[in-house]
Amino acid sequence: MTKKISHIGIAVKSLDASTPFYRDVLGMAFEGTEEVAEQKVRVAFFAVGESRVELLEPTSDDSPVARFIEKNGEGIHHLAYEVDDIGKTLTVLRDSGVRLIDETPRSGAHGTSIAFLHPKATGGVLTELCQPGDH
Repeated sequence: MTKKISHIGIAVKSLDASTPFYRDVLGMAFEGTEEVAEQKVRVAFFAVGESRVELLEPTSDDSPVARFIEKNGEGIHHLAYEVDDIGKTLTVLRDSGVRLIDETPRSGAHGTSIAFLHPKATGGVLTELCQPGDH
């Protein structure tokens, strides 16, 4: 079902303050920023091998990422796996009794379709499934 680790999502208070560390200090290839209004975040992507690091900055005090930072501070927010067919994968997981946050896919950054699995079903790790779209 899963093909690879797509990205690791890291919640940050500010993309402007966090980007230099990943780009300049760690030397990761900066792939740009994007606002995902539906998720109430701005994201910045950095390539590392065949995976990415995704920084998530909340754009609203009521966004899930803002609530995460308020509760936990900045840090790892989620782990994302790439899948070929997100709809089929969600069906298989649901039929297997896996607790889902998203019953159907929604829009993510870079034209992807995404869905989240509940951390209580994944050993405490917020898990995202993502299916690449046409860029």
